[in-house]
Amino acid sequence: MKAGIHPKYFPKAKMKCACGNTIIVGSAKESLDIEVCSACHPFFTGKGKLIDAAGRVERFKTRAAKKRK
Repeated sequence: MKAGIHPKYFPKAKMKCACGNTIIVGSAKESLDIEVCSACHPFFTGKGKLIDAAGRVERFKTRAAKKRK
């Protein structure tokens, strides 16, 4: 590595989430403020909502069938 071109590394940087969770990580910044973490993200908590894509597909198929006629 070249000397003097790399940022300072903080091995115990604090990452604070909007939900109040604090995680210790390694980073080039001393502290990070984030909006979503693994403690509050719907994918990790299992509280995610499924989007009904079937209705959109059916609407597209009906529009495509009308244009064919």
